[in-house]
Amino acid sequence: QVQLEESGGGLVQPGGSLRLSCSASGSVDNIQSMGWYRQVPGKQRESIVLITRSGQTNYHDSVKGRFTISRDSAENTAYLQMNNLKPEDTAVYVCTAATNKPTRRYWGQGTQVTVSS
Repeated sequence: QVQLEESGGGLVQPGGSLRLSCSASGSVDNIQSMGWYRQVPGKQRESIVLITRSGQTNYHDSVKGRFTISRDSAENTAYLQMNNLKPEDTAVYVCTAATNKPTRRYWGQGTQVTVSS
């Protein structure tokens, strides 16, 4: 089992920045990747960024050049630096971690990010 705890959401003006954190605990040695999805009411949850154990990253086109994911393996924490935020980035951001042995995906509780003037 893996538990995920997120922090860092909030209200920010367009063009502003926020940094999300996702701290993992439990069976962290089995974590193969971490990342974030975002959820907007009435829309399907979408994957916006993932980082593998080896450091490979995969960004959704809508956030490339503005969002940066990093991972502190020693602290089992992933960070999402979000710059130049736009109103369309408003969503609940949900941290995720994928494990092997067994193959399973875990989810955090989600944190609200609101971009508005």
